[in-house]
Amino acid sequence: MEFRYLGRSGLKVSVLTMGTMTFGGSAQVGHTEQADANRQIDLCLDAGINLLDTANVYNAGVSEEMVGAALSENGRRAKALVATKVRFKMGEGPNEVGLSRHHIIAQAEASLKRLKTDVIDLYQVHEWDGMTPIEETMEALDTLVAHGKVRYIGCSNYSGWHIMKALQAADSRHGQRFVSQQIHYTLHSREAEYELVPISQDQGLGMLIWSPLAGGLLSGKYRRNGGPDSGRHVGGFREPPVPNWDKLYDIVDVIVAIADERGVSGAQVALAWTLGRPGVTSVVIGGRSEAQFKDNLAAADLKLSDDERARLDAVSQPPLIYPYWHQTFTANDRLGPVDADLLAPYVEEFKRG
Repeated sequence: MEFRYLGRSGLKVSVLTMGTMTFGGSAQVGHTEQADANRQIDLCLDAGINLLDTANVYNAGVSEEMVGAALSENGRRAKALVATKVRFKMGEGPNEVGLSRHHIIAQAEASLKRLKTDVIDLYQVHEWDGMTPIEETMEALDTLVAHGKVRYIGCSNYSGWHIMKALQAADSRHGQRFVSQQIHYTLHSREAEYELVPISQDQGLGMLIWSPLAGGLLSGKYRRNGGPDSGRHVGGFREPPVPNWDKLYDIVDVIVAIADERGVSGAQVALAWTLGRPGVTSVVIGGRSEAQFKDNLAAADLKLSDDERARLDAVSQPPLIYPYWHQTFTANDRLGPVDADLLAPYVEEFKRG
């Protein structure tokens, strides 16, 4: 298993992260019982994964409880880093939601109890809260680090300007900065390349990728002519959304072709593509079964050729809009959102004025 630094921090994390949203879940997202959760965690730890990702809102705290129960046995906690999140509604009171100092600190204490630990390794704000001053949010996170209850902080699902505003608030008072952001970034959803990937590289943020298989749709199992009768999207779960099904299936066609040529699964091809993108630190894998985890784990060792990457890049190319031109002028191949040859005509036109 390869390990990468999480942003500009000194913390090394595995290139695969274990996701736990199915723990105590439902038929729609997948339901994992405690005994199965223990076995899946052992499987991932034995394979070299050292980061487990959860959130207080996952199944109303049950996921955290199950992670805590699993890690409290057989010395598992010493082998694992634990990441969780805060933001969404956790009760009926008016202050049981958001990123206020009140909610952040109260929920950190609650998460620590559910996780049966005295420290959260990575505490992530789950989404922007437009009603709370960002200074209040960053100060609350700073307090948790100062008191030894949180080691590192990160954000999830922030836009570019959200990230920069938060970092400025931290820098202005010499406080703790985000070391990471958790985002959705796949062959079918490459919008992160407009701003989030460049910001991550410029500001030293590690990138953790959630739902790297788009809820299983990029696994190669689902095709134009149908697929399994189970899965998140089959069950009506619409996250992440799919705005263009034809493009999705075009991408899947190439994924499956490469997978067949290499004798691997489509899921491994899709995961390997994401792992090889600039700025990506780790992808969060999840599964309904041990078989799915075992298959995903193999992606850590799959290296795609330049030709295979070019085929995947071409079929998944997002629209060419102004931010791409700007990235090309400022960083060119370092960011690599698109091929330089593809942009050459636009670059020359821009230079001519």
